[in-house]
Amino acid sequence: MLARANPLLPHFTRTTAFRLMAAYVAVFVTVAAVIAGVILWQTNQLLIRQIFATLRTEAESVQDAVRQRGPAAAPDIIAERSRLSEGGLYFLADPQGHKLAGNLNRWPPELRDQSGGLFRYAATTGEQSRERVAIGIPVALERGQRLLVARDVEEQRQFIGRVRSLFLAGFGLLVLLGLGGGLAASRLILRRIAKITTTARSIMRGDLSRRIATSGTGDELDELSRNLNAMLDRIEQLMAGLKEVSDNIAHDLKTPLNRLRNRAEAALREARSAEDYQEGLERTIDEADEIIKTFNALLLIARLEAGAVDESKEIFDLTALVRDLVELYEPHAEENRRKLAFEAEQGEILVRANRQLIGQAVANLLDNAIKYGGPAPDSPNGGSASDIEVRLSRTEGGVEIVVADHGPGIPALDRERALKRFVRLEASRTRPGTGLGLSLVAAVARLHEGQVKLEDNKPGLRVVLSLPIPAMLERPETKVAVSQTRIAQ
Repeated sequence: MLARANPLLPHFTRTTAFRLMAAYVAVFVTVAAVIAGVILWQTNQLLIRQIFATLRTEAESVQDAVRQRGPAAAPDIIAERSRLSEGGLYFLADPQGHKLAGNLNRWPPELRDQSGGLFRYAATTGEQSRERVAIGIPVALERGQRLLVARDVEEQRQFIGRVRSLFLAGFGLLVLLGLGGGLAASRLILRRIAKITTTARSIMRGDLSRRIATSGTGDELDELSRNLNAMLDRIEQLMAGLKEVSDNIAHDLKTPLNRLRNRAEAALREARSAEDYQEGLERTIDEADEIIKTFNALLLIARLEAGAVDESKEIFDLTALVRDLVELYEPHAEENRRKLAFEAEQGEILVRANRQLIGQAVANLLDNAIKYGGPAPDSPNGGSASDIEVRLSRTEGGVEIVVADHGPGIPALDRERALKRFVRLEASRTRPGTGLGLSLVAAVARLHEGQVKLEDNKPGLRVVLSLPIPAMLERPETKVAVSQTRIAQ
């Protein structure tokens, strides 16, 4: 049924669940059969030993009675015991083997070798005669007489047989239940795998919005489905990003490329002197530099998305890195009538990350804050100075880099979109930029298992870059060891 509906799925008897269940049942039944066999054998041996002990006691009793009353009284003694004993069997014979007394009609041929053991005899009840099993031992009496003392064990033999049959029936039922459980489990797993396969085929046909349903049991298939859904979410996000990048490249690069071509044509058409040609070439180079900068940012983001820089991570002091960047951007901030204020906790804050990428991300945040974090210097009122606060602080299990300005900020509805590639919230796009700054910061955060949050600074924008700190770097002895290593180097 399921196999017909899904020809790529194996028959349930060839599934791993069924094979494991069958193997488990086979091993369990084998071990149980060995244990049951040993128990039956030990029980049987115990009963036989007890019967032999009873027969030896009975034989000694008969020998004592014959010694006391004389060999001539042996037939009477045996006849009396045969009449009074329940389950006791006797056969007294003279030296020539003729029967003298007893309730057995002959000497069992199985005991010709004068050793005790099992034998069969015919028991007569009324007019019916049936064969039964007994255990006997031969006893030597005076004047060459031979006596067989035996005990009927047919009931014990039937008891052992019933127990053996019960075990066999139980094993058979266990095998049936085990195989039935294996079939049921296999069909259930196949049914869920069939749903996964159906969803996968829909996704392969191009419907990236489909997701694998979970049963809510929290088992391994649910865990697999959740991981696959997370992977599909990531793939859909990447595909959407690729489409968006393609659209944005067509939109954002078409304009500078046209402008580049127009400037080159204008230089050829309108230039009258060497200075005109030089000015045209300089503008063309500036436009080309902006295009190269855009492509370099795209390549860097692509590398970050692929996780290709994990091996370049190192342990370094984040406080020193951010402080150096703040000092580096202070002249640029002053040119744009901005003031940079840096605040950090005492001591080192050690992280394991890619130093260049973290520096690039912080530099992008500082550049954005300087560029958009206050009134423009060429505004009608001349602009006024605006503070940009940079704060570095520890959090539970990590560290936060906060860059806050007092500019127009970003509306709450646009904050998530602002982290995507080529997104520029400035409608006129008069200021230089590629719209890749914040998207690069977000890519760096994802590479380091961190995150970027855009918040309202009331007024202005507050960007929080969170990075995790490995547990080993939280211990004081590790910090000392890292510092000593740095000094030694």
